[in-house]
Amino acid sequence: MVFSFFKKPPEKMIARPAAVPRQAGAREKLPASDSEGQATPQESVPKNVESPKAVPVPEAPLSDFSDFKLSQSSLDFQLEGEVDPVDAQAEEAAVLFANNQDKAAQSVLENALATHRSGPAERLWLMLFDLYRMSGQQQAFEAMEIEYARAFEKSPPGWRSKGIDKARVPEGVAGSVLFKGDLLGANTAAFEAVHQALEKNRRIRLDLSKVNQFDPEGCGALLKILVQARKNKREIELLGRDVLGELVQASVETGRAEGKDCWLLLLELCQLQGRQEAFEEVAIDYAVTFEESPPSWEAGRVASPEPAVPLQVIASGDVGGDAYILSGEVKSSRFGDLASYATIHDPVLIDCAELRRMDFISAGALLNVLTTVRSSGKQIVFRHPNHLVAELFGVVGLMAVATIVFAK
Repeated sequence: MVFSFFKKPPEKMIARPAAVPRQAGAREKLPASDSEGQATPQESVPKNVESPKAVPVPEAPLSDFSDFKLSQSSLDFQLEGEVDPVDAQAEEAAVLFANNQDKAAQSVLENALATHRSGPAERLWLMLFDLYRMSGQQQAFEAMEIEYARAFEKSPPGWRSKGIDKARVPEGVAGSVLFKGDLLGANTAAFEAVHQALEKNRRIRLDLSKVNQFDPEGCGALLKILVQARKNKREIELLGRDVLGELVQASVETGRAEGKDCWLLLLELCQLQGRQEAFEEVAIDYAVTFEESPPSWEAGRVASPEPAVPLQVIASGDVGGDAYILSGEVKSSRFGDLASYATIHDPVLIDCAELRRMDFISAGALLNVLTTVRSSGKQIVFRHPNHLVAELFGVVGLMAVATIVFAK
């Protein structure tokens, strides 16, 4: 009987060794086998134990993964996303140009234009237009104009000289000034900043949206600035005038002859807002309270409607005014004076119309300065950079803290 050995309890039975995974490099060290193809036992069985007849067990085929150890696999890997070829070529050309390698940048852009002729690739064309213009390659510029018109079905940028660039900057457009702090007579620094802005600009935008408190002296100081500006043929566009008007109106009381300058400022705000009925009502209350004639309504002094978001008006085409100017070739600059400029300006307007090139070190330093400025809540605008410089700004991360307005 095949399994008769179960009827004789052995004194000790040695079990066949369990299968153990092979170690690395052990593929060639197979167990020794006898002439019948069976594995040779590693230990002898006691003589007084009757050995069963071995049942042949087919040997498992070797796997290609027999040497694989999970613990030894490296988990330090990254899956790279697909890189947009337009982004890659734009960045490469921008960095080459920043490093003063104009010919290499031109080669990258010209090769790119052979395959990219629509949609987002337009930025590559605009970069090459600017490179041709700055290097004086008018013939190549004009030849590309025809191809651009065919590819994008719109008019290409025109060839222009530096003199034309300057002529296109509008004169007398508004610079923006944020009134820092509250409208209080003791806040002399804020009023001085307004005076300085008016000395440099025929028109300014004065943003009063941060004002939460006022006193009669502060109202009088603002009113004096507005009156003096009119006499000197200067123009002040008040942003936040609606909210300020509501604050002032809540403080005046008919019959209480106090805070005359608050009443007069309220009349001025009604005038600028075009609220004639409200103006006339306040004028009557003023006459009753102070027993004197109020100012008269002047239809020609109604201001244009106030923008819904005051500081966003700078993103339109009207972006002139007092600006921090970058020009020529900027190399290894730390922009030490930019922080002081930013303390008295909001938005912080950086004019790049005359900026030809900026190196990588300077772009990184500019990012450091403007990141601090942006953390204070101020808007930052780059005006009229060429497209090669604008792409460099994108490479270093300046686009995260600033807005770019290109020349038309």
